[in-house]
Amino acid sequence: MKAVSVVTIRKELKHKSNEELAELCLRLSRFKKENKELLTYLLFEADSEAGYIETVKAEIDEQFDDINTNSYFYIKKSVRKILRNTKKYIRYSLNKETEVELLLYFCKKLKHMKPSINRNTTLTNLYERNMEAITKKILKLHEDLQYDYTIQIEDMDN
Repeated sequence: MKAVSVVTIRKELKHKSNEELAELCLRLSRFKKENKELLTYLLFEADSEAGYIETVKAEIDEQFDDINTNSYFYIKKSVRKILRNTKKYIRYSLNKETEVELLLYFCKKLKHMKPSINRNTTLTNLYERNMEAITKKILKLHEDLQYDYTIQIEDMDN
């Protein structure tokens, strides 16, 4: 079976009643964990973006605490997983400020991690790439926010 386009789905959803739409959402949430997480965000956390950011930061903290630091192999695997999860949470929000905030927090945690990432080229490159991406994303924000985030980046470099 081939999936239809989003435009076609949108047109078809306009013909459904509220009860049918609710049933479709519940059925969709049964199939993938990401669908359920997105619905959770939209229903419960989209109203309070600051609370959502704090929740994700707490989860990032927890994941960094759980990293197996016996070898850089395990550290790299764990850091990539944390970054993948962070980007998934960013996709749910679609807010540029949230994206910059969460990526900056991830990079801060990565930079201050023990053992140091400076001893591993892969982790250093991952950090540098994300910092470059953050810098590009900051340019799309409001001037006041650009200033605030630029100061945070400068503090991280020192």
